Amino acid sequence: MATKSELVTALGTRYGSAEKAEKTRILDEFVAVTGFHRKHAIRLLRPDSRPICASRKPRRRLYGEELREALVVLWEASDRVCSKRLKPLIPVLVPALERHSRLSLAAEARDRLLTMSPATMDRLLSDIRAVARGGQRRRAGLSSAVRRDVPIRTFAEAANLPPGCLEVDFVAHCGTATSGSFVQSLVLTDVATGWTECVPVVVREGGLVIEAIATAMELFPFPVRSVDFDNDSAFMNEVVVGWCRGQGLQVTRSRAYHKNDQAWVEQKNGAIVRRLVGYGRLEGIAAAEALRRLYAAARLHVNLFLPSFKLREKKRIGARVIKRYHDPVPPVARVLGHPVVNELDKTVLRRLQASCDPILLLGEIKAAQIDLGNRVDKRGIAGSEAADPTVVDIPILTDSFRTAWRDGERRPTHKRPYRRRKPVPRRPRMLDMVMDQITGWLEQNPATPAKDILDRLMGLYPGRFTASHIRTVQRTVRAWRVERAHQVITSILASAPRVQAPPRQGLNTPHDTSIFGNILS
Repeated sequence: MATKSELVTALGTRYGSAEKAEKTRILDEFVAVTGFHRKHAIRLLRPDSRPICASRKPRRRLYGEELREALVVLWEASDRVCSKRLKPLIPVLVPALERHSRLSLAAEARDRLLTMSPATMDRLLSDIRAVARGGQRRRAGLSSAVRRDVPIRTFAEAANLPPGCLEVDFVAHCGTATSGSFVQSLVLTDVATGWTECVPVVVREGGLVIEAIATAMELFPFPVRSVDFDNDSAFMNEVVVGWCRGQGLQVTRSRAYHKNDQAWVEQKNGAIVRRLVGYGRLEGIAAAEALRRLYAAARLHVNLFLPSFKLREKKRIGARVIKRYHDPVPPVARVLGHPVVNELDKTVLRRLQASCDPILLLGEIKAAQIDLGNRVDKRGIAGSEAADPTVVDIPILTDSFRTAWRDGERRPTHKRPYRRRKPVPRRPRMLDMVMDQITGWLEQNPATPAKDILDRLMGLYPGRFTASHIRTVQRTVRAWRVERAHQVITSILASAPRVQAPPRQGLNTPHDTSIFGNILS
């Protein structure tokens, strides 16, 4: 619309001073560019041809100061509820206040108050509510000023970043409940190379977040240039943002509710952290130490040996999105092939890659997972017990590679079958108090139908049993008969003579039938 307004201003003078043929040509071009109707375009290009509207008379106010004061009284009497809840309350509240001589309204004012809309109530109460809140229309968040000071970086702006531009995110190891204190993993991913570092944090605290970021900066094989956070309050505070800027790091943040702005670190949250650690709850320093041991081995195994994909381009054709990827290579290959990384860092990285054994790293990962799996979902003293670190026998691990696939994906940190720790007490049934009488009736006559038993119960206990309880009685009678049948069969088989079975001649032979017939008889 701004461009169209500029076009009207630019062509208006030419159109007014042009000849008829020139006006036709200008008008045709203007209509084709803007898509306006031809008559509407003529009115825009000829402002003098617009009809002059008569000045409107000021509207008469329907809601005066008297109604506003009455509305304030009702709002206070309702404990300052919102207008949409106050609207249905007014027909009940006004008669109650009038009945106790706490409000006096004229008939016309009373009718207008009952027909007032919630939007009108909000308009009349806007200044009153602002004063009641201490002059603030909306309570500002504790870190809103810090968020406004941190610039936003979108997904499109992260396409050609050099190595050292990190995306940072938290992964919570809280299990199924977010209450209480639990361990979290701080995940830092380099956008250009995919190099990822994970640092466990015992609790969400600004000082520990700074310590985790400083630890991760020393682990990256190249200098860190910038950090990109989400809108989490653990990052968007003066302590963390001020420290990062003091270290010479450029601080940016993603847009709220746009996880794709941090697509690289979000992908590593699932591919690395959740795959290795799972979704169980971890608490305490001992669990954090076990998690630190796991990440110490996993960082080398993942960054030096495991290839990963990196998005090259993305195009949208209608509703279809086409993505093209680079060839999958380990993050170390992208670091070594990037021209921005200096040769000294590349030399150190080549030595590290040559000295690491992927099988030893995998064995350390599995041993750390065993220790960490023993602490999943354990709280208090049970989760803080010291234990010797597990050691995996590498030759046995290597030999198991040929047959380990038969057991499936069984990691000690992954989800376990649910086991109830406390027994569930049996709820009392309505027939428990009369079960001895029912059993006595069935002992006298096992063929007694359930309907006759229910009729006897209705006669003995009027009001407690009705005809609708027939299904409950039928299930009870059926269960008694099944139990009695098992007792009879067990007693018959126990008292039967032990006969040595003849050689097996096949199923359902006459000889087999006679044996079972003799036993049952």
